Amino acid sequence: MNPWLVLILLILVAGYLLDCLVSLLNLRALSPELPQEFRGVFDDTEYARSQSYTRVRTKFSLVSSTASTICTLAFLLLGGFNFVDIFVRSFDFGPVTTGLIFTGVLMLLTSLLGLPFSIYSTFVIEERFGFNRTTLSTFVLDMCKAALLAVILGGPILALILWFFEKTGDNAWLFCWLAVVLFSILVQFLAPVLIFPLFNKFFPLEEGELKKRIMAYAEKERFQIQGVFTMDGSKRSTKLNAFFTGFGRFRKIVFYDTLIEKLTTEEIVAVLAHEMGHFKCRHILKMLAASILQTGIMFYLLSLLLNNSEMFAALGMEHVSVYASLFFFGFLYTPVNTVVSILFHYLSRKHEYEADAYAVASTGDAESLVSGLKSLSQANLSNLTPHPVTVFLEYTHPPVLQRIEAIRKL
Repeated sequence: MNPWLVLILLILVAGYLLDCLVSLLNLRALSPELPQEFRGVFDDTEYARSQSYTRVRTKFSLVSSTASTICTLAFLLLGGFNFVDIFVRSFDFGPVTTGLIFTGVLMLLTSLLGLPFSIYSTFVIEERFGFNRTTLSTFVLDMCKAALLAVILGGPILALILWFFEKTGDNAWLFCWLAVVLFSILVQFLAPVLIFPLFNKFFPLEEGELKKRIMAYAEKERFQIQGVFTMDGSKRSTKLNAFFTGFGRFRKIVFYDTLIEKLTTEEIVAVLAHEMGHFKCRHILKMLAASILQTGIMFYLLSLLLNNSEMFAALGMEHVSVYASLFFFGFLYTPVNTVVSILFHYLSRKHEYEADAYAVASTGDAESLVSGLKSLSQANLSNLTPHPVTVFLEYTHPPVLQRIEAIRKL
């Protein structure tokens, strides 16, 4: 058996087994005893419900991962990539257009495979636990809008990447790196104006005590914002969230309407202070710089494996191409991506602690941040006792009990 095929199969199977191990460890870590910190927040019935939610979602993730792995292995071993390649080549377009069609077909197949799981997750699991408010029409419209955005935004950048690798020789990875970085930054500016409104409606926060407190805090911290908005998050789910969007004087504070309904004014200001802490501590710029570096490394490694005839032969391909190389590289890059993700998650968790510390220092109100975190955990049925391995590999935020402990130490 071709060593490239063996390597790719090992990577796929190892990744699947790691997912299974993490999921099983997380299930075993569930504790039937409500943590002391949350007594008075959860009652016994509600806590049992939160654990049931974690079990159901974890088991569902295992089923989804199993189906995805089996289909991917079958597609590889049965020559699925070659079949699609022969099909798209029959249109007799140039390499860039052929690559776009090849990518489009594979994305369509992937979407069709994931569709039943997405439907079940939204309309069965989330419905069962009282989260879902997505209607069938909203679900379908979201899919259509996402597909249209993939074509409008993803198509041109993919075409540019293919063209660079086809035409610019050994330095193609540098041009690709620069193009993707510039495109990503552009999207960050355009998203609040052109993309977000496609999926949700944004309304200026009504005049009142909450808005006065928010604006007073922002002025005290010399934090320039364009406005404070609420978003119709309840259109899809009852879960709570808040975020900043935009840059410089175009920054906006956005609260889900569900969060406004559930949290007190003090808790909302504490959540805002935490989000502001990410800006003040330059976390966004640091993560952006790390992401840019990661993208450059990825494109450089891709350039080393581009058009590898032995790898194409291993996967039963009759023709060597740049566009198929992108997909095959994706399999080989998985272990590297896992290591990079662990590093990014570690930095993200560290940043959460720092943002909490900023919130406490700038408001002088640790208890409102603690109670806000508790309210968020209760409303979202968060897992209070995740396994340390799961946290290490997958969590971008520290477990809520560890965050509260760190806040109390402040």
